[in-house]
Amino acid sequence: MIALSLRFAERELRGGVRGFRIFLACLALGVAAIAAAGSTAEAFRQGLSSQAREILGGDLAISIQQRGFTPAERGAFAKAGRVVYAAGARAMAQAASGDRRLVELRGVGPGYPLAGAVTLQGAPSLAQALTPAADGTAGAVVEPALIDRLHLRLGDRILIGERSFIVRAVLLGEPDRIGRGFALGPRVLTSLAAIQATGLVDPNMLHGETARIALPPGGDVGRVIKALKTALPGDDLDIRDRGEAAPGARRLIDQLDYFLGFIGLASLLAGGMGVFGAVQAYLETRKRSIAVLKALGADGALIRDTYLIQIAVMAALGVAIGLGIGAATPLALGQLAQNALPIPALFAVYPAPLAKAALFGLLSAAAFSLAPLAQARATPPAALFRQDLAARPGFSLEAAGALLAGLGLAALTVVTAPTPIMALVMIAGVIIALGLLWVLGRIAVWAAGRARGGARGALRLGLANLAGPRSAARTATPAIGLGVALLSAVVLIQSSLLDEVRAVAPKSSPALVFTEIPGDRAAQFDAEVGHGIGGFDHDDFGLDQSKIIKRDRFKGLERDAGGKPLRTFPHPAPGADRYLRFPLITGRITALKGAPLDRKRIRQDQRWAYDNDISLSVIGPEPTGAGVIQGAWWPANYAGPPLAVVEQKVAEAGGLKVGDSFTLSILGRDLTVRVAGLRKVDWGAFGADFAIVLDPAALAGAPLRSIAIAKTDKAHELALTRALGRDFPGVNVISVREQLESAAALFDRLALAVRGAAAVAALAGLLVLAGSIAAGASARSREAAVLKVLGAARVQVLAAYAVEYGAVGLIAGLAGVGLGAAAAWPVVVVVFQAGWSVDWSGLCVLVGSAALLTGLGGLIAALIALSQRPAPVLRTP
Repeated sequence: MIALSLRFAERELRGGVRGFRIFLACLALGVAAIAAAGSTAEAFRQGLSSQAREILGGDLAISIQQRGFTPAERGAFAKAGRVVYAAGARAMAQAASGDRRLVELRGVGPGYPLAGAVTLQGAPSLAQALTPAADGTAGAVVEPALIDRLHLRLGDRILIGERSFIVRAVLLGEPDRIGRGFALGPRVLTSLAAIQATGLVDPNMLHGETARIALPPGGDVGRVIKALKTALPGDDLDIRDRGEAAPGARRLIDQLDYFLGFIGLASLLAGGMGVFGAVQAYLETRKRSIAVLKALGADGALIRDTYLIQIAVMAALGVAIGLGIGAATPLALGQLAQNALPIPALFAVYPAPLAKAALFGLLSAAAFSLAPLAQARATPPAALFRQDLAARPGFSLEAAGALLAGLGLAALTVVTAPTPIMALVMIAGVIIALGLLWVLGRIAVWAAGRARGGARGALRLGLANLAGPRSAARTATPAIGLGVALLSAVVLIQSSLLDEVRAVAPKSSPALVFTEIPGDRAAQFDAEVGHGIGGFDHDDFGLDQSKIIKRDRFKGLERDAGGKPLRTFPHPAPGADRYLRFPLITGRITALKGAPLDRKRIRQDQRWAYDNDISLSVIGPEPTGAGVIQGAWWPANYAGPPLAVVEQKVAEAGGLKVGDSFTLSILGRDLTVRVAGLRKVDWGAFGADFAIVLDPAALAGAPLRSIAIAKTDKAHELALTRALGRDFPGVNVISVREQLESAAALFDRLALAVRGAAAVAALAGLLVLAGSIAAGASARSREAAVLKVLGAARVQVLAAYAVEYGAVGLIAGLAGVGLGAAAAWPVVVVVFQAGWSVDWSGLCVLVGSAALLTGLGGLIAALIALSQRPAPVLRTP
């Protein structure tokens, strides 16, 4: 029987793929989307892996914050291999014109880089570019952005910190740039000796130092790391190997791979309805052959196997087409944008993502094609001769196969996802969306049937077709609606986040952030900034001195003859809405409730405050908007044991409650504090954005610098930045406005790519619509012929079809927008914690496009039907 089925299938396939065009298109589109997303992500992963040593800067990278490496640490590094040191800090670069810009200053030692090469323009080598001038002025290479911002030329001098530098070359690329992460300003590269002479790597200032090690040939990285951890106990050394060269970039690639792949899967599911309709339409055209075979004695298994073989061959062809497109897409991307990509990529044909896409495609084809095949197998010959291919009740082998294929799709999605729970949520969301859209399609059919009684002319004809058994609302509404839902979700997420960056954040966030403010010149700095942003009364901004602190927990606190501290800290005043200043120091949590900190017991996504040093502040009286939700702030004159107010989520991550104690390592000393209260911090808003705030007595005598925030317009910002360069050259000025503009531009580009991917799902819906039109072409031609014979005008027929299909598009568009909003809202409000903003123009375009495109599809169907003469059509049985 198998041989006979193969023979029958081969004979029917000789006619070509005419009946399977929509089948092939729907299947190929979804497979291509999944394959392209996986192949592109794999190209980036391979690019990172191939350049992992260059990105890391060696075989190992050991970083430290707020201090330099000790002689013991340097000795241990030297035993491991060849070492190159580098130090980095943020500082203001000032040109001779007085223009200033925050830069990322980095000093590198001899032998840098250990792996890869620095790309320069204007100097033959990095060593020559960094060679000091005859007068001792250090050489530096700077990024093009700083050249443009400060209007520099090669040979010009810039002032950074307390040191002058000669611009010797333009810095075009560093091999380890990706591994160092995000930068607030353009990069300036100089020698390690030069940055140490700037005063920026003082223990009281924010800076970091890194040692990069090249192991000898055959060196075991794991063994060296173990030896270093044994020889250098402690948790302040961050040791990374080549597998962690760029962890942030890898996480981003994984998330984009999954998200874009999920869109491809949604496209495949939407196209699955087209597969279902295409198989059903094809079997409709073969029902006479099926009836003859059954009348001659063929059993259901022979019928099933004959057409199952044909479907399998077409599925393999569709998957192959999709794999070809998916494999070619990243190769084309590499040719078009290889030099503009921020992450290295090796574009090639990778078998693993293609195999995954092929498996998705085959499972989808099985899930959506076996059900109509079961109808053909179970229908008796008499019904087939009567042109009846109706479904028969009962569970069948084909239905079991379709169910198993659907479960396989879900399992494969969960297994290949970075977060299985999120995968399950997305799968449930798609299933619910398809179910709601299917129900809505049935409701539309019912409503059209009820409404046609009161309509006349073309409107009545259109509503009658919409309510009929071949209504496009039954098949096209779920597919088109799912595509519109994905697009609208992307549009709404994008509009909300962009509105947050462009409108909400500038209103609630500071325009400028000032760091490294000397503690002994705080009042003078306040006056300078007050004059620069339009003037204010000093008393309005917390310039009253703090209460006398009698305890000195840190040595070196200077006091006058009466015992009053000379170094005092101003407090932010309540109601200060344009300028605030806070003391700043960094520290690390080392123990919780008297027990040493075990980071493994803290969730990975909540560990940020426990993995590294964090910024702390000391504030006396409770400021306005402190956000205390449990416990209480200390009194203004408090001078008891050390207290802290902790951000709510940081406390939850460590299991801290009001009254619990924890230990901070600050300036090499351990300080045990008690939790006085928990607060909710509005990160990025105009206020005290610190995870931990201590009472002033806790850090009496500590050499604290300050950080300040201010609101001002762009004109005052530029003038103030220049003015501070004269009196406070060591103070860093961070333009939040500029960072928000850069973030908005980056998000725009990323959202454009995601929109393009989501449009694939909408295209799958249009293919389903095309399949629905093609499947009903014969019946539509007969309807048109009857209408013409009865005297209907051509315009009436065209209008009736436009009404029917336009209504389908409008219903699917409105439903899709509603579902997209339901999916986007929790992402915006819960995940990103941003304000909800609706892009009404974008949503109207989506709904209008859905109605317009489906209406055009109806007009095309009408034109095809009207192009045939009535007599031949009506004579066709």
